[in-house]
Amino acid sequence: MEVEIDLLKSVDENAGTYFNLAKKTRKKIEGAQKALKESIETLEKLKQQESAFVEEAAQKKVKEERKREWYEKFHWFMSSEGFLCIGGKDATSNDLIIKKHLEKNDLVLHTEMAGSPFFIIKNGQEAGEETIQEAAQAVAVYSRAWKLGHGSADVFYAKPEQVSKEAKSGEYLGKGSFMIYGKTTYLHPTLKYAIGLVEDEIIGGPVSAVQKKTKNYVVVVAGREKKSSLAKKIKSKLKGGDLDEIIKFLPAGGGEISKRD
Repeated sequence: MEVEIDLLKSVDENAGTYFNLAKKTRKKIEGAQKALKESIETLEKLKQQESAFVEEAAQKKVKEERKREWYEKFHWFMSSEGFLCIGGKDATSNDLIIKKHLEKNDLVLHTEMAGSPFFIIKNGQEAGEETIQEAAQAVAVYSRAWKLGHGSADVFYAKPEQVSKEAKSGEYLGKGSFMIYGKTTYLHPTLKYAIGLVEDEIIGGPVSAVQKKTKNYVVVVAGREKKSSLAKKIKSKLKGGDLDEIIKFLPAGGGEISKRD
């Protein structure tokens, strides 16, 4: 390293010149180190964002590639005895379920409360009492009783031949409505539902039906929390699952995670 000495300056003046130069160099180094640290931190954040984006894109692709079953456009669950139970989400799907999917060996469930879904248990006449109770609970949960904050509801079931679109004289049946003729059997299920995670797939249904398939589940009851925020809490509790799928299984109206189950 060469050091230039100004002969016109004293030793102290020359030393001061190099001292000031060293201070400037030190500041530049410190500035460069700070800039490098900030660049590394920014790069790390970008890597994390990229990783999250790639993971989200992969989950979305898996979700899109998964074959959807015909019944997934309705309310649905598999009973603890293995019977498929499907229910209407509105007047149109109520119509579709009864007119297109109801067969002679099924069972039909409904309530007398306006705006409630029709549920059918496929091959339900071969089902046991546990499946029928579970289907009744699903009817109650997705009925207006949930929105009204009721703790239970009256649900009845009947055979397919008792269901008709023909109204009594002087009465009118709107879209999604049907007449039930003959003897019916009533049940009084409580209003609570379970959301569970099986591997990476969200399932929903009566508590006993979900318990049969996974230990990773939460129980929800009627409450004041909106579906979107409730779904986020459920996802956090389950430590996984698709938010949109959780929302699909939640009843319309407010809810909350039960602290008793």
